[in-house]
Amino acid sequence: MKFQSLSQKLSLSALAVCALAFAAQAQAASAISPTHRLQSLPASLAAVTPTAASTLVVDVTNIQSVDELGSPDNTVLTFNVGANTVINSLTWDVSLRANSPSWLSEIQVSFGSTSGTDGVTFSPGFGDDNSGIGSYSGSANLADYGLEFQVGADGILRLEFHEGFYDGANPVDGVWTGGTLTFGITQAVPEPSTYGLMALGLIGVGFIARRRKSA
Repeated sequence: MKFQSLSQKLSLSALAVCALAFAAQAQAASAISPTHRLQSLPASLAAVTPTAASTLVVDVTNIQSVDELGSPDNTVLTFNVGANTVINSLTWDVSLRANSPSWLSEIQVSFGSTSGTDGVTFSPGFGDDNSGIGSYSGSANLADYGLEFQVGADGILRLEFHEGFYDGANPVDGVWTGGTLTFGITQAVPEPSTYGLMALGLIGVGFIARRRKSA
């Protein structure tokens, strides 16, 4: 899976906020810290009407961070969130441990559809280029960064926990020692024309059932 880096965008965004605050002598605007990296290859959204917003909470306690993205040794979780559901936000409250010589900034999770054509890579400890422990919390509206994406017709959201760089000095480079990742999701409903086709289908099923009964 190919990703585009958003770390530069986040850094530039933070600098712009600071510059505006200084020039206007206004109160500092709240923004996502540039020490959290998101990367992505945005997906094109299909023609659906989003509705039924909800959240998916994932407990990451004791998930190991072993190798780089794509390794069969990595932990992969899948969740059925519904066909064509839009993933629009991420909230995190996690604790990490990086085993020397690995860094906290290298502990990552990539999430996307099963097609592999879209997804986001998140590094809670981005900027902490050192071993040890760290706790991180925050939230991001993916749409603000062009990272909002849609899962496929199978409805599966796929998460892979991995390293940004494999050091190889230990069997496990790091561990998500606790916390949760919360995904904001908006389930898609068919367009009105699709509802019409569904209704016709149900009428057809009823007609067949009546014919069988009369026979």
